[in-house]
This record gives sequence, C-alpha cells and structure tokens, in this order.
Amino acid sequence: MTLTSRVHKKAPNISSLFCNKGHPDLLLVARQRSVQPHPDPESNQSDSGQSSGSVIRKSVTMPKVIAPVVSTETDDKMRAFAEQVFASETKGEDVRDEFSMFDVADDCPIMHQEMAHHLQEDEDNEKRKKRQQRSRTMAVPVACTSHASVAPVVDVEVDMPTYLEVPDFQRVAIIGDYASGVTMDDFELSCKGIYRAMAIREKYMRLCYQRFPNTASQYLREIEGEPFKAEDQVQPVFTPPPKDGEDPFDASTLPKNLGYVARMKEGVIYVYDTAAAADKHQPRDLPSPDYNTFIDDMNFLIALIAQGPTKTYTHRRLKFLMSKFNVHEMLNEMEEMKELKLNPHRDFYNCRKVDTHIHAAACMNQKHLLRFIKRSYRVDADRIVHKLNGKEVTMKELFQSLNLHPYDLTVDSLDVHAGRQTFQRFDKFNAKYNPVGAHELRDLYMKTENHINGEYFATIIKEVASDLEDAKYQYAEPRLSIYGCNPNEWTKLSGWFVRHRVLSPHLKWMIQVPRIYDVFRARDFVPHFGKMLENIFLPVFEATIDPHSNPELSLFLQHVTGFDSVDDESKHSGHMFCTKSPKPEEWDITKNPSYTYYIYYMYANITMLNQLRRERGMNTFLFRPHCGEAGAVTHLLASFMTADNISHGLNLKKSPVLQYLYFLGQIPIAMSPLSNNSLFLEYAKNPLLEFHKKGLVVSLSTDDPMQFHYTKEPLMEEYAIAAQVFKLSTCDMCEISRSSILQSALSDEEKIHFLGDHYLKEGPEGNDIRKTNVAQIRMAYRYETLCYELNLIKEGLKAEGNIPGGVT
Repeated sequence: MTLTSRVHKKAPNISSLFCNKGHPDLLLVARQRSVQPHPDPESNQSDSGQSSGSVIRKSVTMPKVIAPVVSTETDDKMRAFAEQVFASETKGEDVRDEFSMFDVADDCPIMHQEMAHHLQEDEDNEKRKKRQQRSRTMAVPVACTSHASVAPVVDVEVDMPTYLEVPDFQRVAIIGDYASGVTMDDFELSCKGIYRAMAIREKYMRLCYQRFPNTASQYLREIEGEPFKAEDQVQPVFTPPPKDGEDPFDASTLPKNLGYVARMKEGVIYVYDTAAAADKHQPRDLPSPDYNTFIDDMNFLIALIAQGPTKTYTHRRLKFLMSKFNVHEMLNEMEEMKELKLNPHRDFYNCRKVDTHIHAAACMNQKHLLRFIKRSYRVDADRIVHKLNGKEVTMKELFQSLNLHPYDLTVDSLDVHAGRQTFQRFDKFNAKYNPVGAHELRDLYMKTENHINGEYFATIIKEVASDLEDAKYQYAEPRLSIYGCNPNEWTKLSGWFVRHRVLSPHLKWMIQVPRIYDVFRARDFVPHFGKMLENIFLPVFEATIDPHSNPELSLFLQHVTGFDSVDDESKHSGHMFCTKSPKPEEWDITKNPSYTYYIYYMYANITMLNQLRRERGMNTFLFRPHCGEAGAVTHLLASFMTADNISHGLNLKKSPVLQYLYFLGQIPIAMSPLSNNSLFLEYAKNPLLEFHKKGLVVSLSTDDPMQFHYTKEPLMEEYAIAAQVFKLSTCDMCEISRSSILQSALSDEEKIHFLGDHYLKEGPEGNDIRKTNVAQIRMAYRYETLCYELNLIKEGLKAEGNIPGGVT
C-alpha cells in the first residue's frame, strides 16, 4: 500500500475539518469580482529613508490585524486529529523511514483512481471550465524591462509596474488551466487552508513586532477585500552603531523609572501600574497572545499539514517551482552574469554577509584557541586563574593537575573538532566543548563567569571581532547563554559585557536559552518550570521598567537583538502541548516539557516584552530558535507561528505543506551544511540547494567554527564549500549573502548602507545591484514567482462561496 493511500484510510474525513462544519471562521460569503491588478509596490511603501525605529516610535497603537475569526472553544474533532498526528509522529522514531504522514512520495503525488473518478464528474468539469476562462486574465506583476519587448503571442492581461534597470530576460509562463492535476474541490480546499495559515502567521508576527513580507500582506488584504496600508506594517527596532565620539556604555542617557510592577502569572510576565493592581491581576493593556486561540491555531495547522489534498497541491507546486528555476537558470544564466560583469567595483568578496547562526563559546577556530592557550600560559603561568577542590591554583598548577603542558598541545590533542564519531551523537558533540576533555579548561577559556571574571573568553571574542573588522565585509551574530536556573545570571552576564567592553560593530548579540529544565529540576535548582521562565524574563522586564536599577543590564540589552532556543531536537518529551497541559507553575516534575511548550512560553514573554519596550522607545527582540534540525516536523509548525526566522530547517523537506508555507511567508532559514554533516545529515543530502532553487529564503552560517572549520574566515569557508559542492553561481552566492543581511539584526541604518535606500521594498525595486551584486533579472524572477503563487491562492478563493471575511 502506498503512503498516500495509507493516510487516506487512517483519516478519511480530514477534509471535513476544513469545511464550514464546526468552524464558523471558514463560512465564506459568495463574491464575484473582476481580477484587479496587483497594487504598485511603490505606492504601498513608507519612506525608505526613514529608519525602522522612528516608524515604530511615532505611534503606540497596535496595528490592525485582519485574520479569520477563531472559535472560542477548541474544536474536539480538530484536537482529536491533532493528537492522533502527534502520536504517530513521536512513535517509533528509530524505525521510521524518511517519509512520514506529512510527506508525498514522488511516485505517488495523488490517488490516481480517485483522480480519474473526480475528473469524470460534471460539477468538477464545469468548475474547471470557469476557472480556465478566468485564468486567461489572471493578473501577475511583471518587471518592466529597460527595452521595448516583442508583443506576446498569447493575449494575457498583466499588471506592469515600472522597475528601474531590469534588463530583458526570458520568462517562464504557464498558460491555461493553472489548477491542472488536482480536482477543483481539492484546489479550493487547499487555498482555504493555506490562506488561513498565512493569516495566522501574520497575526502572530504583528503581535510580537516581527517581520511579515509586504507582498504576502497585500495579497491577504486583496483576498479579504480590505485596503493594504503600509502604516499597518511593523518592523523590529535595533540599536544602531554608536556615532563618532559617542560612548555606548554611558548610563546617564538611560530612560527614567516608570514605576510599573512586573509579575508572572501562568508562565507569562504581565506589567501592572501598581502593586495593588498586580495583586488583583489588572495588567496594563498590552496586547498578548491568547492561550486557547493559539492552541486552536496550532491544531488547525497540524491538521492542515497532514491533509491529503493540501499535501498533493503543495507537493506539485514545489516541484513546479524547482523546475521553473531550472528553466530560468538555463535561459537567463548568461544574462545574469552579464549584469554582474557590468557592475563596477562590487563582487562576491566585497558583498556584505552575516554569519546568522554562531555560538559565542565556539566562535573561534581550533587553531585560534590553541594559540591563545599557549600565549596565555607564557604570559600568565603564575597567575591565580582557577579554584580547584576549594583551593586557588595558578595556571601552571592547573595544567600540572591535568598532566599537560601547553607547549605539547596540538589541534589533535586539543580534540575540539567534530568528526565521524559525533554523527547522530549530540552527547559526544557537546563533549567537544571541553579542550582535551577537561571541563576546567572550558571554564577558564570559554565561560563568562569564572575565577578571572571571563577575561580570557572576552579577549578571544574581541580577537574574533578584530578579524571580522579586518575582513570588513563579514558580520556575525554570536549567542550567549542564559540558563534560567538563577535570577542573577543576567546581572553577571551584563557585568562581564560592560566590564570587558565586548562590543564591536561587526557583532550583533543574541541570547540562547538551552531547553534543559529537566537537568535543573533533577538537581533542585528550580522548583518548577515557571521559576525557570521567571529567571529568564523577569530581570529583563525590570530593567526595561527601571533602567537605572540595573544600568549594566540596561546597556547590555541595547545590544541584544533576539532570543534563541537551543538543544538536541531529537529528544522527545512525549507530551503534546494542548489546553490540558499543566501551567508552568504546575510543571514540577523532572520530565522536560515539549518543544512547542518551550516555544509558546518564550514567544508569549518576548511579545509582552516587545510591547513594553516599543512603548518606551527601546529596541525590540526577535525570536530566532533552532528548529528542524532533527525531531518532529511539528517543531517547524510551532516556529511558523512564532519565529521571525529559524536555524537549520532540514526537516522542511519532510513536509511539502510547511515548506510551501515557509516559501509564501518568505521565512528566513540560517542553514549550516558543515555542522549538519557532522551531526545529522551528510553534506550532499543537505536541502540547501533545493530550498534555494524553490525560492525559500536561505542564508549560510557556521554554527560552531571551533568544531567544524579550519580557516581564519569560517564564513567564507562555508560559502566556498557550498559553491563547490552545489555548483553555485556568483549570483547565487550574492543572493544568499543579501538574504543574510535581511535576516540579520543589523540596524536600519546599516542595512540602508549595505543594501540601498529602498531595501524594505520587495522585488527589483528594493535591490541596489551596486551594493548587493545580485542581478535584477534574478530579483524580478523571484518577485514575479512569489506573486504568481500568492495569486493562485487568491484565485482559488474567488470561486463562489470562497471569499473570506464576509466581503461582498
């Protein structure tokens, strides 16, 4: 029995979950209207010269979010199906083949017998005729070329916005029945589900002040019959680099105390005007995610990604996107290269690029660490650097206790490089953080809190930053850890940062939170999961309310750009996040919560924090978790709802629905093929090239240079190997570099300098080839392809009874 037929037999009534029965938000009002041209992006953009920060600060009103109405109670049928999906996904992980119920096998895209039966029905044929008639006038934006073009052979009405300096190129066009290959009922059903999924993501991105693409938002407004308003779009706020003569560690400019009170309730920190209001739980009116609504949305998405017709439709669209890019490349590769050759000064080497995923504790290569250890021994052999068994010891005594002499060390004996022995062994990989297997050396050289106050670690990071500054065109976003087992962690980390002035214009800092509550609970560090969340977020709220209460933390937070959630995803908790899940204060067992449980409560607290900081005119934070490296596909679903962008994303290849949604939402993915090669997936099988061709937004990152790289420029090493293995062109690599800048937390001022004044605009209009070295032909192709796919969803909802929102 084929996989597809097996799924249909297990869940024959999945389609009913997406019809109007039991879901009032899917009762759609009939509406007939002509196809309107896609609005000119020029008229929908705010002044690109204005910084994101100023746009956010000028109003404190929450932008309007237009999304399908969600039922107040969790639908029992939807929840039961979601639980069935979760159970099947977590059972027998060690014996599962590479296909799951979220997959569609290449040799079985649909059930052929059912397809033949549907195609014989008169109703379907009638719908298909009407659809084909409408497809002749389908409006999709096409980049206007710089020269007069030959009149098309087929009369197709298209919108023609003016793009500057887009050369003539050969387009791939499909004329005729664009729903061919699936039944009309399945096509319309898929469009309903995909539309609602996109509306769900837009809602949660706006709530947290994270990014959602303008193009997708415009199409959603067209579907709903609402005008698109550029002022409703939100952008995160990042601290720009200090100006000449400005001291970034000057605490005298910090804002005043607001006198608010912050307290945690049911895992989320709320802000109150007074302590009395906190006792009565009367929080300030800051928008926050609703727990039950989030569960409803999650259950809907779980059912959607396992729904047969939607899997078939998205599988076919993804295959088309891959084939379309291959044809585009064959037809236009030389024209793209011609554009780049005519572009003065700029090439791949002097295009800005960001290492969007790197851990601070392993940001140096192994040779750098070895040289630093030897140099520190020569200078500080007699310095007291460690406390061993309650006794203070010098560096010389420490090495003697380990039966080592730094002079004899080599990169081989240091043993920090990952290899074949770490494949599928995350425990062995974590052990590689200990030089020569000694945790004492890790504490001395790679910790912010030790006997010398993290001096050596700060020096190493500053040397790495110096290398980046010498390279000029490379940036990095290192992660520092906050564990949540002690409320003083933030104070100690910020003290280290300010004391050693670990600041560089080429480094943008992030905070990673390891998912190791079970370890802390087993050792009685925390009484319950709620206390761990409180230790992570409450100090940040307090420093936001009263910056002068902890000036070092307040200064440090100005240079923190986001939060990451890290750990081994292949570990399963067996718990499904649902309305029956215990609240964090009630989770007092030693068992670790599920990935989605962690993700929701991190997102909810970051949302509340961003609302408060935006109100105060401070920088906001992005949520950028590790996701999809291993484990269940549902991890990617949780991040689709909550994350601005993710790291890894390998498991997207297992779910065509999620992969298509990540494409439509243009969700950036920081991919690390060399890291995956040593841990979970051989390099040649990495989906980086496949994702890039289909149009997903991917960037290259190093993850852990100490474990995976050999050279002084690990990011260039990552690009070089990818270019050789995947045969990437110069345009491909420059496009990936540009994506890394957009994905990163560089400030608005920096992005304008690196990408051009109009970088917030999408398509060729937002690309300055003089700065990015990305061909305008490539940008036009990407933009038109995305618009075409979004337009298909709009067309699928234009049939009778399918216009959402009650628009007439």
